[in-house]
Amino acid sequence: MRYGFVIDQNKCIGCHACTVACKAENAVPLGSFRTWVKYVEEGQFPDTQRQFAVLRCNHCDNAPCVKICPVKALYTRPDGIVDFDQNECIGCKACMQACPYDALYINPQTETAQKCNFCAHRVDVGLQPACVIVCPEQAIITGDLDNPQSHISELLSKNKGVARKPEQATRPKLYYLGSGKSVLKPELQKRDNGYLWSQTGLDEQTLDLQAFIAKAEAKARTAYDVPHHQPWGWRVWAYLWTKSIAAGAFFLPAFAFVMGWQKSQSLLIGALISLIFQVITAALLVADLRRPDRFLRILLRPQWKSWLAIGAYILTAFGGVSTLVWLLETFGYHNITYFVAIPGAILGVLSAIYSGFLFKQAEGRDFWQSSLTTPHLFFQAVLAGASAICFVAPIANWFRGNPFSNDYVKASLIVGLVGHLAMMLLEAFLPSFTKAKPQMADAVRATKLLTRGPYWYQFWINSVFFGALLPLVFLVSGFLPTFLVAFLALSGLYTYERLWIKAGQAIPLS
Repeated sequence: MRYGFVIDQNKCIGCHACTVACKAENAVPLGSFRTWVKYVEEGQFPDTQRQFAVLRCNHCDNAPCVKICPVKALYTRPDGIVDFDQNECIGCKACMQACPYDALYINPQTETAQKCNFCAHRVDVGLQPACVIVCPEQAIITGDLDNPQSHISELLSKNKGVARKPEQATRPKLYYLGSGKSVLKPELQKRDNGYLWSQTGLDEQTLDLQAFIAKAEAKARTAYDVPHHQPWGWRVWAYLWTKSIAAGAFFLPAFAFVMGWQKSQSLLIGALISLIFQVITAALLVADLRRPDRFLRILLRPQWKSWLAIGAYILTAFGGVSTLVWLLETFGYHNITYFVAIPGAILGVLSAIYSGFLFKQAEGRDFWQSSLTTPHLFFQAVLAGASAICFVAPIANWFRGNPFSNDYVKASLIVGLVGHLAMMLLEAFLPSFTKAKPQMADAVRATKLLTRGPYWYQFWINSVFFGALLPLVFLVSGFLPTFLVAFLALSGLYTYERLWIKAGQAIPLS
């Protein structure tokens, strides 16, 4: 059995009865929506028409929200309904990034993720979902897609049903009949600063972004919609920055010590820097949860397909090994350090790069699906770790007998800068060669925001020029002290992390 929806847009009159019934049945808070009706207008006066799109969870057979959820709060039932358990949700908002259909929201009362669950409590007792019962035109049809005798299967066999974003390979079980292309494709719609009966709720910067995105492609105008938010903010890009410092500050001296290029005392300083930034990273991650009181569930009840859960274990193991190395060096057990430094270096690299796999699971954001993300994170860690060491190396060498090799630290910083610069340029230009692939269209739009849109000056001036190219020139030429070069590099890296997170979320999903 596979329950699914068909929405006949030829019958829909845009009355919002389904939205109201859904809110009443499921106690959906004010400002949040499990199902909503979007108005889209096409044409020029007097030859215009308005289309209605009823939007909600697509109950995908290959649901990305289920895969990314770190605590099994989202799951697929045997009847194909994608349901949720709000008693387990930690409010990480990863599911909102994974869903290509913008179907999830955070309930401000419970601070947990929720969405349409097919009115599972009604289905279990043989009733139809509330939206189906209340629709005056019978425009919403549900049933078993696996049963060829069901009304929904017969309807789809006689009519060509259209699914949203089939290129995402989520295998959605929500089909539309009679829909114009523009009503289901947000990239073909432009947004103004007001709707038919309301304000958009968007700030000026967001309106600028939307105008830039829709400038060349808009064929219709959004006349009515619900507010949509960018789930991840400054804590996430700050976490990427601090994690890069923590990972690089440890694995760079650990690798050099194992290779015999630096003294074991360099690990003492590197481990201390790493532990400080690991604590900051953990604090940022917990603070970003809407239910921080449940953060231990990611370790006690992990969902092993989720890179959020895997990453939590990697960071925990890395913290344990870093602490052990610091204790061994503090109390003079230098002979044992070698055997701990090897797995520590490996865990440091894994801590740096696991986020690439996590962002790849955020399938709703095409900009984050680049295969360059994982190697870029490695170079960011090399850059950030070497930069952090540059600040303390002169003091450490003065007091502790030159534990750091200046040549090694400088070479590491050069490698990090070159790699980071190369990855930024590749990410800026490569998506333009993939326009023929439907699944890359949003990635191209997000990239344009960085290279030619509202973020261009921050990207090219702050991140590329002052954050990578100029520090590289200064480092090679010796024009500036190393710690000033490191300051420029870390500042540019932080700006890039911020732009990367913001651009990825700027493209509307519905």
